[in-house]
Amino acid sequence: MLQLVAGLVLSAVIAFLAHRRDALTISGVWGAILVGTITVGFGGWTWGLVLIAFFALSTGLSRYRQADKRELADKFLKGAQRDVGQVLANGGLGAFIALLYFSYPTSALLAAFLGSIATVNADTWGTEIGILSRVPPRLITTGRRVPVGSSGGITLLGTAASTLGALFIGVLGYVLLCIEALVGAGNALGLSWIIPITLISGLLGSLFDSLLGATVQGIFHCARCEAETEKELHGCGLRTSHLRGWRWLNNDVVNLLSSLCGALVAIAIWGVIVGR
Repeated sequence: MLQLVAGLVLSAVIAFLAHRRDALTISGVWGAILVGTITVGFGGWTWGLVLIAFFALSTGLSRYRQADKRELADKFLKGAQRDVGQVLANGGLGAFIALLYFSYPTSALLAAFLGSIATVNADTWGTEIGILSRVPPRLITTGRRVPVGSSGGITLLGTAASTLGALFIGVLGYVLLCIEALVGAGNALGLSWIIPITLISGLLGSLFDSLLGATVQGIFHCARCEAETEKELHGCGLRTSHLRGWRWLNNDVVNLLSSLCGALVAIAIWGVIVGR
């Protein structure tokens, strides 16, 4: 109970500060408090710190060279200010895994948590850095060149950033868990699997995100601006027409599905190299 209360207080403080810096909407504040409280309260401090690191760095990257990204804003469903949908899409699965872990503490669920967070972190790093690439992106399915910011488009720079994003979560999780093991007089030698599993699952999960974006994600067209977008109401004020993909499969759903993919990949790899 004490850990749950501590998670609530910490999450509320961080969410409030993020709202003051225009990183979260009001609904996003409530979503962050919910996700943070559950993750810290039922997963533990290492889980919570991994989640906080993802949120802090993702927020910082979304503001990096913001002026250069401004002209692409109308392509994306939402901006840098995250609402409850974005918060739950990125951290909701991790919070659910924390709940399961509290009842069934196994390293397989730890792997799933790190795989899900590594996926959304890799996707965020790949997007925020990849759209700054001087080389035009190519569609992940066909290799055809597409405009910057197009769903399913990838670049070498973006893929490298995604790899680093997944690796960062793996290294951070490994270091924090080693510290936790040493402080608790436990054995840190059995944690060497964390980095490779998190790296692979995070990268594959982010590539799955791009695959969904290129194939079934709902994409719309603005007749006035002659532009593709993820929005049903374009920035110019005109309602867009459905172009391709499933209308209901927006970016939030894609993020949630890709984080699930990362979690499942992590469990599968864990089963091969650890759980056998």
